Amino acid sequence: MKLSTSIDLLDRAIKVLPGGVNSPVRAFNAVGGVPPFIERGSGSRIRDVDGNEYVDFVGSWGPLILGHAHPRVVTAVQEALSKGTSFGAPTAAEIELAELVIAAFPSLDVVRFVNSGTEAAMSALRLARAATGRDVIVKFDGCYHGHSDGLLVQAGSGATTLGIPDSAGVPADVARLTVSIPYNDPDQVDRTFEEFSGRIAAVIVEPVAGNMGVIPPKPGFLAQLRRRTTAHGALLIFDEVITGFRIGPGGAQELFDVEPDLTCLGKIVGGGLPVGAYGGSRDLMSQVAPLGAMYQAGTLSGNPLAMAAGIATLTALLENPPYGDLESLSSRLAADLTDILVESGVDVRYNRVGSMLTWFFGAEPVTDYKTAQTSDTEAFGRFHRAMLERGIYLPPSQFETVLVSAAHSQQDVKTTLEAARDAAGSIAG
Repeated sequence: MKLSTSIDLLDRAIKVLPGGVNSPVRAFNAVGGVPPFIERGSGSRIRDVDGNEYVDFVGSWGPLILGHAHPRVVTAVQEALSKGTSFGAPTAAEIELAELVIAAFPSLDVVRFVNSGTEAAMSALRLARAATGRDVIVKFDGCYHGHSDGLLVQAGSGATTLGIPDSAGVPADVARLTVSIPYNDPDQVDRTFEEFSGRIAAVIVEPVAGNMGVIPPKPGFLAQLRRRTTAHGALLIFDEVITGFRIGPGGAQELFDVEPDLTCLGKIVGGGLPVGAYGGSRDLMSQVAPLGAMYQAGTLSGNPLAMAAGIATLTALLENPPYGDLESLSSRLAADLTDILVESGVDVRYNRVGSMLTWFFGAEPVTDYKTAQTSDTEAFGRFHRAMLERGIYLPPSQFETVLVSAAHSQQDVKTTLEAARDAAGSIAG
């Protein structure tokens, strides 16, 4: 595999971008090697600037559940583009996408579109504080809700990869208002509500953790959060930026039958373009400006290109739900690849919920941030490099999520398993 053009581009990028990238995990520091610079994508495949083709299991980190350059999405964006890129004024497309989202999530009466998952989470927390008159936020170690100051406390994903769970530049007076506790630990939830009685505005959680690798909630954990927040007058916020429309049309709240007070969405809702959303009951959302005193605004919020891509994506998902096929493909990929590596002497296990999965390199079950950190990141790095050399593009971090799309085929899975079989010896180390 030649990466000469990517190497040249990386040399140029390092001179003008921090680390040569615009998001830390793209630098491949956690896995080693040169990040391929991607030129184009179609369906389940991407191609880099050196002409190497890969089966892609990143999918722009979630939104491309239909695959790259889906004709319906491309046509919708082209039609919107021909009319203008942005107006900073209302458009009918905002209403149409909002209606699609609300119809899929029973907990939502009203949504507000923003430009990213970070904005959605930041805004939802501001709303929770405004609604409750309280300041303290509870989150969970390893769950990532974007890079706003108050949420970079024991964050997962890129922050875990870099080994800086508390980012420099976050004021101590901001961080002290966020309490981070172990995921999947109901006893600690109870103790936290006792310790901070009357002070907690909200609990925010990835209902299926996806930023310390995939970690499903233990049975009853989400229901307990619902009970405790209700009993103590706090709000429950589900960050469904990854899970929304991916593990089912109604996200994790439908799958686990637990309704939060506020929901954060992103990625898929924009069909691959920058978008985010937060929403909840009509009463809560009436506190958002211009109706209420909680201020939040954005020139590009609800921009027509993202709205068009989102409408096309969600309409396609709801007309022909791919979730049965995604379950079948993901199940086969996760189990069979694990068997191949284990038979070659590699300590590896997987966690999976729907089309989200992670292979953890280690012998212990992974149920929270602490156990995720026991993973052998060097073994994962060997795995990633070996698979990349064989045309399989995986997330470049042990603490990220493999994402299967509706564009992936049984042949893609077969190709991936063959690559793993060929690479198994080098992965064992």
